[in-house]
Order: sequence, then structure tokens, then C-alpha cells
Amino acid sequence: MTTGIIFNIQRFSLHDGPGIRTTVFAKGCTLRCIWCHNPEAISPHLETGAHGQVFGQPMTAAEVLLIVEKDRRYYDTSGGGLTLSGGEPLFQFAFARELLSRAKASGLHTALDTAGNVPRGWVAEILPFVDLFLYDIKAHTPDVHRRLTGAPNTRILNNLDYLVEHGAAVRLRCPLIPGINDSVDHLRFIAALSRRFPQLDGIDLMPFHDLAAGKWRAVGRTWQLDEIKSAAPDQQAAWLNVLRAEGCDRARIG
Repeated sequence: MTTGIIFNIQRFSLHDGPGIRTTVFAKGCTLRCIWCHNPEAISPHLETGAHGQVFGQPMTAAEVLLIVEKDRRYYDTSGGGLTLSGGEPLFQFAFARELLSRAKASGLHTALDTAGNVPRGWVAEILPFVDLFLYDIKAHTPDVHRRLTGAPNTRILNNLDYLVEHGAAVRLRCPLIPGINDSVDHLRFIAALSRRFPQLDGIDLMPFHDLAAGKWRAVGRTWQLDEIKSAAPDQQAAWLNVLRAEGCDRARIG
């Protein structure tokens, strides 16, 4: 039985897919986003923070499912289920495959929150066990994406093509950070993806908030965005206005 390194299990989650869900957060990531809201997930290993807190716990898929199953009645009445997140949950691919396949076999709705910066073979192998992909779109060009996340977006977009072509349910999740990646060009890129893939489940704009600064310091990392403030309501409305002007009316503030 495969063991994963989990740093949080959040019950009664309402923002990681449809209905009431349990979101399981796995450690390890293939990107290094400068705004990361879960910096304790970047390393795949157990680590001790600045104040002695240990981030991460080894758990088998069966152990995780015992916790997830506690709230099945809420999933059944709300259309919810299990969401696997991170970090990049496919970083621990063997564990992700076992957890999602077991959950699917037990009749749970499964969602995977992924940035898609992983090998195509992993995407193809995990596809049968995922009911909904929550798919991150973070920048509009390879160079900008590399500057902000440490890697280009070429593989991410290619894997998005693959998922849509193979009938996967995909919902785009687009973190927007004022002055960093909320340019008109990026918003137009999101709108272009919406036009290209009319079968998308929807688009969530994920406004930046500065609550992550303390988490970065807690894990001994340097927070680079002290001058960036949480996105104000008028900024969020402006994002939606750009998308609507480009013919994209399926976006919402996530």
C-alpha cells in the first residue's frame, strides 16, 4: 500500500469543487510560484518550521479514506466528494493514483487540483479516476510563466489540450495577483481559452490575498510580495469586465 506525505485534510470545504467536500493536501510541487498560498507544500519531505511545527504526515490511501468517508452523507446530499490538492498532488503520483482510484471505486466524486506541469503519461493514467480537473492557469506566455513560477507553461497547455480532447471535465482556476499577472493580455488569454474550449466546466478567478506571508516565514522561506495587497472588489470587477468584453461570461470570482 502506497504511503503519501499529507500536510492537511480540510473537511467541509466549499471552494474546491462542487458541493461539500474533503480536500486532501499532499506535499511536493513542480512549480515555485512567487505567490504560493501553501508554501509548506513546496517540499515533498517532512520539514520542521521556524517555530518547531512539523509540516507533513505519512499516511496511506486507506488511512486518508477513513477520514474522507466520515462525511459521506454530506457528499451524497450536496453533490460533493473528495478533492486532492497540494502543492502539485501528482508529484506523489503513485499515492495520488491509489487514493483517487480507491475513492472512485467506493462511489465518491473525485476532483484533482493540478497545475498540469507533469508528464503526459501521468495525466493519461490518472484520467479514469478523476471526475473533475481543477486546472491552474497562471500566466499567458512561456517566458512570463517561467519568471513567475520557475517553469514555462508549454507542458501545462499541452496537457490541457489532451484532457479536453479526451472528454475530461475541466474547470480553469486562475490565480490573479495585482500588478503581477492580472494584465489585460493575461485576461484576454484566459478568455481565448474559454472560446477555444466551450466545453469547460467554468472558470474561477482566484484573487490574491496576503495571508500567505506568515506561512512563508513559518517554513523559513522569504516572502517577496510585501508590497502587494489583497485584491480589492473594484479590481476583481475590472477583471470580470475585461473577460466579458472578450466574450467570456463563464468566469466567476472563486
